[in-house]
Amino acid sequence: MAEQKPKQTKQPTNNQQNKKPKRSPLTWLYYAVMIGLLVFFFFPVGGEKGADKDLSYTKFTAYIDNDAVAAIKVYDDNSAEAKIRPESYALVFGNQEAGEDVKGKLNAQVPSVEEFAKYIDNVNVTRKEKGKVAIDVSYAKSKGDWYLILVNILPFLLIVLFFVWMSRGMANAAGGGPGGIFNVGKVKAEVQHKDKKDKITFKDVAGLAGAKQEVEEIVSFLKEPTKYTNLGGKIPKGVLLVGPPGTGKTLLAKAVAGEANVPFFSMSGSDFVEMFVGVGASRVRDLFRQAKEKAPAIVFIDEIDAVGRARGKNNMMGGGGNDERESTLNQLLTEMDGFGSNSGVIVLAATNRADVLDSALLRAGRFDRQIHVELPDLQERKEIFGVHIAGIKIDKDLDINFLAKQTPGFSGADIANVCNEAALIAARNDHKSVSKQDFMDAVDRIIGGLERKNKIMTEDEKRSVAYHEAGHATISWLLRWGNPLVKVTIVPRGMALGAAWYLPEERQLTNKEHIMDNLCSLLGGRAAEEVFLKQTSTGALNDLERATKQAYAMVAYYGMSDKLKNLSYYDSTGRYDMGITKPYSEKTAEVIDAETSAIIAEQMARAKKILEENAEGHNKLAELLIEKEVITSDDVEAILGPRPWISRTDEIIEANEAMQVQTAEEQPKKKRAPRKKKEDESQEQGTKSQDENALTDIEENKN
Repeated sequence: MAEQKPKQTKQPTNNQQNKKPKRSPLTWLYYAVMIGLLVFFFFPVGGEKGADKDLSYTKFTAYIDNDAVAAIKVYDDNSAEAKIRPESYALVFGNQEAGEDVKGKLNAQVPSVEEFAKYIDNVNVTRKEKGKVAIDVSYAKSKGDWYLILVNILPFLLIVLFFVWMSRGMANAAGGGPGGIFNVGKVKAEVQHKDKKDKITFKDVAGLAGAKQEVEEIVSFLKEPTKYTNLGGKIPKGVLLVGPPGTGKTLLAKAVAGEANVPFFSMSGSDFVEMFVGVGASRVRDLFRQAKEKAPAIVFIDEIDAVGRARGKNNMMGGGGNDERESTLNQLLTEMDGFGSNSGVIVLAATNRADVLDSALLRAGRFDRQIHVELPDLQERKEIFGVHIAGIKIDKDLDINFLAKQTPGFSGADIANVCNEAALIAARNDHKSVSKQDFMDAVDRIIGGLERKNKIMTEDEKRSVAYHEAGHATISWLLRWGNPLVKVTIVPRGMALGAAWYLPEERQLTNKEHIMDNLCSLLGGRAAEEVFLKQTSTGALNDLERATKQAYAMVAYYGMSDKLKNLSYYDSTGRYDMGITKPYSEKTAEVIDAETSAIIAEQMARAKKILEENAEGHNKLAELLIEKEVITSDDVEAILGPRPWISRTDEIIEANEAMQVQTAEEQPKKKRAPRKKKEDESQEQGTKSQDENALTDIEENKN
């Protein structure tokens, strides 16, 4: 049923999603080495600013003879380096400015160390004779081959390190963890281990009595598998949860994992989709591999229609992405029921589009069961409200039955939104607690939108809206199967200039008379405009749209027309969703159009007749609307009189109360066990208190 969200405390998940990833010492080592190599490569040791110059031996000696060299270092591999005097820097390197902070070297190959030593000795002797300082000469071993090798491979080493660094960055950005892009085929499922605290159980799920009963067998098998295997039974391999959005499919799956106390792997269908070819199938294999390692386990795939759509449809539109999705689906089919063993792994999946799933996925042996999680009924909505208002400060006289009656068709998520919106409205109005009116305003806000009282309307527009809405109210009140009215307003809300609130009857079966009365009520606004105002307006757009769709469904789907009796062109497979082809001929289409028009015309004439017969009451309602802007069912009852029929909602409430009383009376009284141990006494006291609480609840319902 409802998507109830129990109180949660912030705790880190097993995959440490809530914590910032810690960088390992090896990562910092990578950064240090890369920065060091960059500095070494682009900024040679010594940090001297300038440029070296390679010369021939003749030019090298010419600079020495011209007194441009201050010192020379000679290596045993017959190479020499000369340090230039600052005042001679411009002479050697051109028009650059000389200075102590600008330095450079001259490089040359000498014939031999001995011959160069004789030459430089002669030069120094000549310099001493002229009174000049001798050139400083030193001899050293040559630079090893390792230096040349390092200089040659350094660019390639930097490229490799850069690639490793980028791959790790891409992996962290995508949440892939260590391993970089090479881990792109690994599954990124959220794992809930069996020893996790604050697990969700069936107690946290309000309503869903039928669905919980069906999945209890899975929980029982995971707890006591030998109970079934000894008799030769096999648990279903897959269970598909089907229902509208917000009804609690995901929450029910988490409750199953919490009750069974087994590892729970959770993924969305879109998590298998990736831009790389073959990644989806690889992630499916990895998911089931991990689940088998921790078997017994539960694999939950939310929104499975993202990868489980029927194959072979819309291939021209799908392109390559469609092929990738189909390969992912094929791998999923193989894992669920292929040659390999898949014992101990139960697959739960959720979708609200079961009609588009592939038939091979739904066959027995894969998804053996389909559990329908429908919108909550009256009693279930009452339970959901009880869960969500537990944390809200409400008035003592607030009736939960009233709230459940005012929210037909609401899902569990919608009810949670109503409770939150009511609390916000109460706080905005400086209320000490959340009252009944706050909840009603919240429902109005969610259904119709925010009131726009600042929107200016002329008197003619206001009168037209009032007569239109009074037409809806009058006809729905006077028809046997019309939906009971709650209130009518001509205050603009959202896109509507006026609105009427009803309580749709929660019927399990709808017949032709029900639909006809509903059609007549929908057309009441347009009929009132034509009868009393002698004009029509665009305000009936939504009414005409809904009426046309219902009339079309009567003819084409439900077989309720005179010319197409017992024929239905409804396609539950979704084959004709694109509208390219139709399951009937053009001649039949003309008949459907004619029958639909006839039904609409018949109910329009019926609505006009009812309004003409009750013109006085209608006009009083319209004038009261113009005066008060908002009227309730009490105002309508004062003008048109009470309805002689009991509503379906009241019948359901009376039936539920009678069933609770009968169940309590038929329940046998438990005998007290002998007090042997303190544990027995505590268990007996707990059972007694539960019985007393149940009887107290029944007495409150009676009152």
